[in-house]
Amino acid sequence: MPAVERPAQHHGYINGKQDYLRRLRRIEGQARGLQKMVEDDKYCIDILTQVSAMTSALQSVALGLLDDHLNHCVRGAVAGGDDADAKLKEASAAIARLVRS
Repeated sequence: MPAVERPAQHHGYINGKQDYLRRLRRIEGQARGLQKMVEDDKYCIDILTQVSAMTSALQSVALGLLDDHLNHCVRGAVAGGDDADAKLKEASAAIARLVRS
């Protein structure tokens, strides 16, 4: 049976994709820096300061993605008559996960 082709789906972050990738690469570099700090026996408060900076950077990416999701996916579902309730429930669950982390 041949595979069913689906139209290309664009996610809300598509316009900022390169910015997100750049930011995630920077966070990846921060994680490598943290590993090196531990390997080099750096002062624990200095390591914790860097962990805090990395956590803030990840939260910033998450909030940006959430904003893109609300403004693209959820808005599109509401405007297009799609299952807006499912999109809202999905967004609420994502917000709850972010708040718990």
